[in-house]
Amino acid sequence: MRHGEMANLREVPFGRYYGSVDSTPLFVLLLGEYFVRTGDLETVRSLWPNAEAALRWIDTYGDRDGDGFVEYYRQTQEGLANQGWKDSHDAIFHSDGRRAEGAIALCEVQAYVYGAKRHGALLAGALGHHAHATSLQAQAVTLRRKFEEMFWCEDLSVYALALDGAKQPCRVISSNSGQVLLTGIASPERAQRVAQTLLSPSIFSGWGIRTVALSESRYNPMSYHNGSVWPHDNGLIAMGMARYGQKQAASQVFSALFDAASYMDLRRLPELFCGFVRRQRNAPTQYPVACSPQAWASATTLCLLQATLGLELFDGSREVAFYRPVLPEFIDHVHLRNLRLSGGSVDVLLHRYGDGVAATVTRRDGDVVVVVRH
Repeated sequence: MRHGEMANLREVPFGRYYGSVDSTPLFVLLLGEYFVRTGDLETVRSLWPNAEAALRWIDTYGDRDGDGFVEYYRQTQEGLANQGWKDSHDAIFHSDGRRAEGAIALCEVQAYVYGAKRHGALLAGALGHHAHATSLQAQAVTLRRKFEEMFWCEDLSVYALALDGAKQPCRVISSNSGQVLLTGIASPERAQRVAQTLLSPSIFSGWGIRTVALSESRYNPMSYHNGSVWPHDNGLIAMGMARYGQKQAASQVFSALFDAASYMDLRRLPELFCGFVRRQRNAPTQYPVACSPQAWASATTLCLLQATLGLELFDGSREVAFYRPVLPEFIDHVHLRNLRLSGGSVDVLLHRYGDGVAATVTRRDGDVVVVVRH
């Protein structure tokens, strides 16, 4: 929702606007993550009708042609041409620079849907809806298979940015392919190749992963979505890398953004900055109208820390777990305070030694277990 002259005069459609294809699956995914963290079944029960409605939307309004993928297509010329997080009019394109036309299925949105189906299955099972849980899990498996068939670009070692209305892949090296790793829809072998591609000089600027590679036809380091670096995008990619065990890759992204933040006012990561190549004694180039502070960017540091430490909290087992934790070279130790589960809370001090990390519990309140898994 936006207020002001442009909205009141309908120069922009955002007085109240629903052009966001990814919000619905992300709602279900978030509810699932909340349940794993808190074990709060009553909140899940109260929101389950909303989650069911979201899952129905995914299968009907989100997938109008019934091909198994969620697409968007604006209903009027006043609406946004692109309705993923990269919502610029020219953000979704083919390798020759042509804009994608028709109903567009973004690669990362299919990953979000996969996560929503799996989390939906978890929630349905917790509520005793076992047939529904089995169905959702089967749908996730089918989506994963179809996604690999339709989106993978073998010669580029990434997933296609999107499928256009004719189901033709947008064969573009983009950061969207990195967000695919977030929910586990990618095969392990392909996830490793995606991580390697995103850290290559063509798309990794030295300050972070660009939105598109410099080899792409629409690349412009000063554009909003076609060559800039977005901290939140990098944070989600790092979490995806860590999911597949690519901890050093996640740590490299963390270090790049830390270095970039050292040049920012208050060391605050902005919404985005320009994607010029990092050079010695040069600072990252600011994007003049980037929001700062911005909520997405503010969450980035927490994403990066969670990714490198492999931090997971499980209320059911009263467990705070660190999976193969690493810390980048600029961090010798970090003290995490008040990590809470329903059974209590803990403070954990983590020290880096060489390539390893040691954890020490400095305070414990209640029945909470801390484990480090290598």
